[in-house]
Amino acid sequence: MTNFDTSHVKNIALLGHAGSGKTTLAECMLFEAAIIYRRGSIEERNTVGDFYELEQERGNSIFSKLLHTQWRGYKINILDTPGYDDFSGEVLSTLRVADTAIMLLNANFGVEVGTDIIWEYTEHFKTPMIFAVNKLDHEKADFDNAVAQAKDHFGKNVLVVQYPLNQGEGFDSIIDVLRMTMYKFPEAGGKPQKLPIPDEEREKADRLHKELIEAIAENDETLMEKYFDKGELDEDEMKIGLKKAMINHDLFPLFCVSAKKNMGSGRIMGFIDNVCPSANEMPPQKTISGESLPCDANGPACLFIYKTISEPHIGEMSFFKVYSGIVKSGMELVNESNGVSEKLNQLFVVEGMKRTAVNELSAGDIGATIKLKHTHVNNTLHVRGKNYELPPIEFPSPLMSVAIEPAQKGDEEKLSIALHQVQDEDPTVIVEVSSELKQTIIHCQGELHLSVIKWRLEHIAKNLNVKFTKTRIPYRETIRKSVQSNYRHKKQSGGAGQFGEVFMQVEPWYEGMPDPKGFSVRGRDEYKLDWGGKLVFYNCIVGGAIDQRFLPSILKGVMEKMHIGPLTGSYVRDVRVCVYDGKMHPVDSNDISFKIAGMMAFKQAFQQADPQILEPIYTVSVLCPDELTGFIIGDLQTRRAIIEGMDAEGHFTKVTAKVPLSEMDGYSSSLRSITQGRAKFRMEFYQYTPVSFEIQRKLIDEYNKEGVLETA
Repeated sequence: MTNFDTSHVKNIALLGHAGSGKTTLAECMLFEAAIIYRRGSIEERNTVGDFYELEQERGNSIFSKLLHTQWRGYKINILDTPGYDDFSGEVLSTLRVADTAIMLLNANFGVEVGTDIIWEYTEHFKTPMIFAVNKLDHEKADFDNAVAQAKDHFGKNVLVVQYPLNQGEGFDSIIDVLRMTMYKFPEAGGKPQKLPIPDEEREKADRLHKELIEAIAENDETLMEKYFDKGELDEDEMKIGLKKAMINHDLFPLFCVSAKKNMGSGRIMGFIDNVCPSANEMPPQKTISGESLPCDANGPACLFIYKTISEPHIGEMSFFKVYSGIVKSGMELVNESNGVSEKLNQLFVVEGMKRTAVNELSAGDIGATIKLKHTHVNNTLHVRGKNYELPPIEFPSPLMSVAIEPAQKGDEEKLSIALHQVQDEDPTVIVEVSSELKQTIIHCQGELHLSVIKWRLEHIAKNLNVKFTKTRIPYRETIRKSVQSNYRHKKQSGGAGQFGEVFMQVEPWYEGMPDPKGFSVRGRDEYKLDWGGKLVFYNCIVGGAIDQRFLPSILKGVMEKMHIGPLTGSYVRDVRVCVYDGKMHPVDSNDISFKIAGMMAFKQAFQQADPQILEPIYTVSVLCPDELTGFIIGDLQTRRAIIEGMDAEGHFTKVTAKVPLSEMDGYSSSLRSITQGRAKFRMEFYQYTPVSFEIQRKLIDEYNKEGVLETA
């Protein structure tokens, strides 16, 4: 295969809401470049991009894909992405290595919520952007509305480069106001005729051409002077100005396309070659230490792993971008994260599921390798003697949690191995083995994401079936009044027995609380608990009633009971314990005796001290179109939510509420259902608050019932 230098490699990400036509456009681009000789379709389940069985069944992309094509002396790496917010991690990893993005707009719907979500990511990366209005052959296509929405959402710097002459079912012509040419396509699509702009369209084309020139000139002082001198800019000058403005994230050219009919894709590919920046034209990467790393093939070899997948019969395949130097097959590089050397035994360029071996890849190019044993997503590999570490991809926090277990006993180890592999491939999946809840928990982005995780697990491990259950809620227990109690532990056997008696006062603790009255304080220890809150432990023993050496055992007994609260088995927090009296036996007293006595005295006191269950409350923010706020609020109120307010955020309304975690089960799918996928939400922990008497009674009854069942 031809080796391409850095300036002749273009990395393009295809973005857009689900169903906007990204995969179909990628298919057109491969077909136009003669990489494939027959265009596949979503309906026929035979596109190059969507090669996973699950994607073909669903008719949507789920994983990002790397494709490549050649066009007029350039190599174009095409990164196709999914459109659902559940797979935002795939979009973020793609944008991390792309040098230009094409945002597809559905001519029938205009700017959809997925478009806005993805736009936020491109703003973060400052990715040069092209807009492409797709599906102009649809009977309800409305190009002007799509453009108006794009300008409204993303600013007036969205520039019309093309507009359709006859949108709708008979669509076959595009007027290009950069080249001032009309493209008329044959019925089957493909290569168009270049024709003069019709007289009746001349005025509109001239107006848009002038708007384009003025916008380009405004972003470049040199071009502005030329424009004032000549009253015009030629095509080459406009291309230079557009490239500079795109790199600065100032202008966003907009094109027309019908991916289904293969109309307009060739012009977009030509624009990618002629105008879109190569990696070496973008600002240099900054390492974590602040060092500048120019994209230069003559520099030291350095690459960044942005994605990994597991391939049957092959093992782990790592996808990377070369940020500096030339990477060659057989080269050894150092992983900056762990200092381990990795040998790149094979290098590949990728076209969906097809891999082609190559000997080298230059700076700016994207490729893949296999069997890197100690290297994962976000790792930087470089030549020995350098200390380059590129900033990691910041993946979104989970929005949903569910417990998982194997359907068949004995498959626990198989499930553990498969979960580890899924987590390696998808950093938006977090697997937690919770000792508190006694569950293995998957934290993910939503119901759709969860269904894909299940599919992955069952394909990774043969004959593995899994089942999901509700995640237990991490309640907390505390008390509301002060109580004194005592407990004597006495056990006699043939030899030495056990004896220990403890008197203690247990009371609710709060910040700034004064020392207890009526006791002689001999010592005070404050313990910040791993699960939140505090335990404050006072030694108020006088007269040597209990030897000092037994106090740690009493504390250990109290702490052990705080791990399994008396009401629901939940962690206990925010209590103060004062040990003020007790008794010892000169022979039978030992550590275990006082540990048990301390534990039981604490348990007795806790149950008499008006115990209270606390539940976790989360701040939930829902971003949705204004007309859907009523439905959002109504649904939240059924979940015991306290609505805090509504604010405008961009072109959407943000509803903020405080919601108990126990009420958020299934919220991801519920929100998608009531908004048709036009809303997104985020949640973060706020605080613990007391539950109502009715809920507390119910939780205690459920816990006691579970205990009876387990005993039985």
